[in-house]
Amino acid sequence: MKEPKLSEKDLLLMANTIRQDIVKMLVEAKSGHPGGSLGLTDIFTILYFKVMNHNPKKPDWADRDRFVLSNGHVCPVLYAALANSGYFPKSELSTFRKVNSKLQGHPHRGTVPGIENSSGPLGQGISQAVGMAIVSKREKQSWKVYSMIGDGEMNEGMVWEALMLASKYSLDNLVMFIDRNNIQIDGNSDDVLPLEPLGEKLRAFGFDTVEIDGHDMKAIYDAVIACESKPGKPHAIIAKTIPGKGISLMENKFEWHGKAPNKEQGDQALKELNIERETIQKGAD
Repeated sequence: MKEPKLSEKDLLLMANTIRQDIVKMLVEAKSGHPGGSLGLTDIFTILYFKVMNHNPKKPDWADRDRFVLSNGHVCPVLYAALANSGYFPKSELSTFRKVNSKLQGHPHRGTVPGIENSSGPLGQGISQAVGMAIVSKREKQSWKVYSMIGDGEMNEGMVWEALMLASKYSLDNLVMFIDRNNIQIDGNSDDVLPLEPLGEKLRAFGFDTVEIDGHDMKAIYDAVIACESKPGKPHAIIAKTIPGKGISLMENKFEWHGKAPNKEQGDQALKELNIERETIQKGAD
């Protein structure tokens, strides 16, 4: 079952809504990871509201596409996307990271509808995604596996082991997004452990690979759709994103990888996002 797809204007407005939800969640929780969450909002918007086959009313629908989040600390964007899709009431977003809440600091499969994998230690999500894609191939199913990993967690050796396995089994039903925002908790990713030439490395590991602007919704959508016409290889989409996207206080600052805004900072962020929302509405009318 395909969910109704949003118009270009509605996609932009949805991304703005999700960013506002993220800010509100983090201010309320007084903890969390704004940088990556805000930076990935446009990709999550395209996946959940334009690309993936999924049914919020039947989260365990057998033919659904699977989404695997490896860098689970950016779960605020996942929770907001799920809530806005209708998997659970949006009012629950205010319980993020609170005691007894379903919405903890890392996603937990079996607790929140729409969550396909539990996360925690970085580097493991792509192994889980590869395993799911192998099952889909083995059972001759049509559903696809979309995954998201951070560039920092590619420091983990097990990531590259999983990529070799994906290539061995020609998992063209696997689409791996890499959040190339160049930050991690210890600083700039290329200062911690350089990845470049990342595209060449992924191609050498047998992946069909493209590099895109992770905030250009058309580019995101086109990159995903193009995967369908490239059989025989797993797919990697290197998405260049701006951590803290949309919030001047946070953009491109690694310090906001895992620091929540206070009430005053949150109010300023929401003010900027509301100005952006007005611009979207005027420009698209």
